[in-house]
Amino acid sequence: MITTLLARITPSCKDVTALSSQSMDRPLPWSMRLKLQLHYWICAACARYRDQLSLIRQTLRGSEKANLPADPSAPSPDTKARLTEAFSAKRDHRP
Repeated sequence: MITTLLARITPSCKDVTALSSQSMDRPLPWSMRLKLQLHYWICAACARYRDQLSLIRQTLRGSEKANLPADPSAPSPDTKARLTEAFSAKRDHRP
């Protein structure tokens, strides 16, 4: 009975996913935060989605602090040198 009542007064799962993301970018009004919390109590899937968003955010913040190269897909200097050498050798051996 309580679950049914809460389901009627809280946003839909579709709305909750959008609001979960928005809540990480800007503060939501207290009434909406309360409705979201009530929804999380009755919907394990939305609560898990919120937790996953939070984990992604924490992971991305950690990678910014890890002093990673600007483009993680860029080849290392050693790989660049080997590729340059291989292309030069291929170009020099053309018929």
